[in-house]
Amino acid sequence: MTVLVAAAVLIAAVTHATWNALAHTIRDQLLAFTLITGGGAVIGAVLACFVPLPDAAAWPYLVASAVIHIGYQALLMRSFTLGDFGQMYPVARGTAPLVVTLLAALFVGERLGGWQLAGVSLASAGLVGVAVWGIKGSGTRPHWSALLAALATGLSIAAYTVVDGVGVRASGTPLGYIAWLMILEGLLIPAYALHVHRGRLLAQLRPHAARGLLGAALSIVAYGLVLWAQTRAPLAPVAALRESSIIVGAAIGALLFKERFGAPRIAAAALMVVGIGLMLRAG
Repeated sequence: MTVLVAAAVLIAAVTHATWNALAHTIRDQLLAFTLITGGGAVIGAVLACFVPLPDAAAWPYLVASAVIHIGYQALLMRSFTLGDFGQMYPVARGTAPLVVTLLAALFVGERLGGWQLAGVSLASAGLVGVAVWGIKGSGTRPHWSALLAALATGLSIAAYTVVDGVGVRASGTPLGYIAWLMILEGLLIPAYALHVHRGRLLAQLRPHAARGLLGAALSIVAYGLVLWAQTRAPLAPVAALRESSIIVGAAIGALLFKERFGAPRIAAAALMVVGIGLMLRAG
């Protein structure tokens, strides 16, 4: 992995944590994700007018990814509804990198070298450390339904990471791929919200529109950078580096939501830094 690719993924991590935090600030998570996914579909439609159409080989992956992303969004909404941001976000994100490593080896034939594997393992250990501290450091008993939802979210993240890693490489155009992915995944949740809220939807969306649409733009930037990185580096290191967003998320939770950060999270961040160094050495 080159320094340029690593920098792109780290920027994606910051923007990803930021849009998740914006979503969490909206109490009604259906409204939050209606704005984020619906706004993403509109931005994707505009982008699609100016970029090439993905190659035919990418479309089965696009459709599969859109379905997985819709499930991921539903699980993430459920996680944020049931639990604190500082607990649910690390658990959801921290389960993904090692699963991606396994899936990429099984289905994509990617085998990591020694330095890369050590870097992914250390980074994943840091992520797990943040997740565990998010649960233990809250001072309350774990909400098992919330944790199960967060773990399921993590598995869905691993699934769409591998599907999109293959799909974007087959597409010939990362920008075209992200545009059509946003369109395909961005219609169902707004349609469901329209059914639930009927004629009241626009009035209920209006107070949250700025935050939601900003979250939509950040989500496209974040995942677009990740998709580009997946065309330049193996999937597992990209996934592990992307989930450094957990550290950013923990900091946001401490600053905005008054959740504890603590020495264990600092230690976890240090493991992430060492893991990143090893992944760069491998590239």
